[in-house]
Amino acid sequence: MATAFIPGFLLGLSLIVAIGAQNAFVLRQGLRQEHVFAVCLACALSDAVLIAAGVAGFGMAVDALPWLEPAMRYGGALFLFAYAARSLHSALRRRHGHLAPSSRHAQSRYAALATCLALTWLNPHVYLDTVVLLGSISSQYEGRKTAFALGAIAASFAFFFALGYGARLLRPVFASARAWRALDACVGILMIVIGVKLVM
Repeated sequence: MATAFIPGFLLGLSLIVAIGAQNAFVLRQGLRQEHVFAVCLACALSDAVLIAAGVAGFGMAVDALPWLEPAMRYGGALFLFAYAARSLHSALRRRHGHLAPSSRHAQSRYAALATCLALTWLNPHVYLDTVVLLGSISSQYEGRKTAFALGAIAASFAFFFALGYGARLLRPVFASARAWRALDACVGILMIVIGVKLVM
């Protein structure tokens, strides 16, 4: 089992650690300490569903629907541009209270989960990494696919919870409004770059 679990874990981790829209959102929630458990769990469970679908062969069904990929791509880009505008707007705001970690204008759990799920399920790269790539590689582990999938799923849980709860270690750095503005600006620019890549 370990001969399939460990490769699945390492491959899954290597695909997740790249900075992306989803990771940036989890980091921000961790810094603000808002709904961290719910957000991390939503990300990890989403990955688990997609990885299981890929290992089960769902990637072939996706290939049979040629309209699905461009629809997700443009829909995801539109959402990323909207989120980028919101982040850049926050970066330019002068009200310090809105950017402080202890802000009273906390995002509701429903809004946080809705944003998290949109950043996850509207991103075509998530499907390419989990359903297509992990699904195709799992075919090399015939008879041990379950262990391979469990390894990749374990990597998702480990990474997202480490990112979400480990972000609090950076809270002293983000004690000033200037640091929060810089973070929001970086997130906004990152969203625009990813969105442009999706469109192109």
